[in-house]
Amino acid sequence: MNVVKNDEASNQFDPSKAYTWKPDATFTLNAGEFGIILNALRATLSTPEAQKIFLAMTANDIVEEQLAKAVRSGVAVEKTE
Repeated sequence: MNVVKNDEASNQFDPSKAYTWKPDATFTLNAGEFGIILNALRATLSTPEAQKIFLAMTANDIVEEQLAKAVRSGVAVEKTE
């Protein structure tokens, strides 16, 4: 029987690699970390550039919904090229 030891010393983080985790995994932030993340998001999302992206995303949602309606009604069909 092989026993695989899973201790933190053998688990080395490499920022150049992609990682995955279970949907119920828990990540914990302290108040300082939470504040930094919150303030960084607020600062980024309040910029004129971010507002333009939000507007573009809303416009895209409208166009996608109109296209979906056209497909459902047969007005638009899948391109077969």
